[in-house]
Amino acid sequence: MASAVLPLVLAFRCNRNIQKSNIQKDLPAPKEIALPVPVYKSQISVEEALLKRRSVRRYKDEPLEMKEISQLLWAAQGITSEADGGRTAPSAGALYPLEIYLASGEINALAPGVYRYHPAGHTLSLLAEGDVREALTAAAHLQGSVNRGAAVIIIAAEYSRTTRKYGERGIRYVQLEAGHAAQSICLQSVSLQIGTVTIGSFNDSRVKEILNMPENQQPLYLMPVGKRKD
Repeated sequence: MASAVLPLVLAFRCNRNIQKSNIQKDLPAPKEIALPVPVYKSQISVEEALLKRRSVRRYKDEPLEMKEISQLLWAAQGITSEADGGRTAPSAGALYPLEIYLASGEINALAPGVYRYHPAGHTLSLLAEGDVREALTAAAHLQGSVNRGAAVIIIAAEYSRTTRKYGERGIRYVQLEAGHAAQSICLQSVSLQIGTVTIGSFNDSRVKEILNMPENQQPLYLMPVGKRKD
C-alpha cells in the first residue's frame, strides 16, 4: 500500500513545486522609476553650504519636487564616474555597502510609499505603497521632525560587503561611509534651500519592518527633508 501511495505523493509535491515556480516567474519585477537628471553646478559654493548648514526640524507644509528628491539621492550615493562606478561618497575598497531608501509622503509626481534608490540607473523602485512617516515617527521615539518632512531619506548598510574583506575593522569603515553620505545630503539640502536633520535614535527592528528591509541590512540614519520653515 505504501509503495502505491508514494508515487502519488511525489507527483503532488512535484506539481506543487512547479506551480510555485511558475507563480514566482509570473511575478512582475519591481518597476523602476526614472529620476530627473541631477545638475552638477549650483549658485552656492561649497564654503557657503558649509557655513549655512544647520539641523532643521521644522518644515513648511509644502510638497517637494522630483528634481529636488533626485538631487538629494544623487548627493547621497550617485554615480560620479561611469568608468569605475565611483560615487559621491568615498567607500573603503570601493565596496559600497550603503543602501538608500526613500519614504515618500508629499512629493509631486511620486505616490506615497517606500522606495529603494538604485545608483547605477539613478532610479527608484517601489517596495511598499502608502505613507509610512507616522510609523517612522513612532519608531524614532516620537521625534516630530520625522513626520513633518515631505519625505524621509533612510541610510542603511549591508555590513558584510565590507567586513568580508576588512573583518571587524570594516564595521568602522561602513559607519564612516554613512557619515559621508549624510553630510552630502546636508550640504545638498542647503544648496536646494531644503531643510534636513540627521536622526540616529530609533528602534532598528521597527524601522526595518516598516521599510521591508532585508534581514542582512541595518538602518543607520533617518533624514526627514522638506522646505525649511524659518
